[in-house]
Amino acid sequence: MGETTHRITSPVMGTFYRAASPDDPPFVEEGQKVDASEVVCLIESMKVFTELRAGHAGTVKRILVENEEAVMKNQDLIEIEIG
Repeated sequence: MGETTHRITSPVMGTFYRAASPDDPPFVEEGQKVDASEVVCLIESMKVFTELRAGHAGTVKRILVENEEAVMKNQDLIEIEIG
């Protein structure tokens, strides 16, 4: 991982969601440009949903986990190429 790559990690153990609901489109797709404040995914833990934001403006390089996959605290979820 270079200095131009930002990884979004899970703040808690829970379930990774790419969209707000099963009928909604994913928040982001690989190759999509994002703003720093843009929501890129949700983590659900004990019925509490946490929105994760890009943190940096750039392009979504890779989504590292599948929708509805269980994730661990500090697990890498999404890579963003800054710039």
